[in-house]
Amino acid sequence: MSYPRLFATPGVGTFAEEIDTERQRQLANFGDQHHPDLSGDAITQREARDMFDQWAQNYRAINGGTFDPQDPDTRLDWTGILLEEVYEALAEADPAKIRAELVQVAAVCAAWVADIDSRGAQR
Repeated sequence: MSYPRLFATPGVGTFAEEIDTERQRQLANFGDQHHPDLSGDAITQREARDMFDQWAQNYRAINGGTFDPQDPDTRLDWTGILLEEVYEALAEADPAKIRAELVQVAAVCAAWVADIDSRGAQR
């Protein structure tokens, strides 16, 4: 069966299909899950920032490099970029802002997958 093109960005359609396959596996294994947002009041913005700072400290220790998310000349790896977005989501209390941050998380994941695919990595 042929479907209309839903995505304009190269690789996003394949990525979306892979996400859907994983979601189907999760649903088969765990059913439809409902969990609270562990953010906002449960994790304060300061606590989220502390988690990020701890990760950044470990990153520097492991890689011997510098780390400043505000410095465009600081070279990060995908792990750092993704974790920064995750910690920003954890720092939010407003569901609309959490959602917006999670969309950014998904976009970073899509970019990382595209980068891996561009290197000819096997799926």
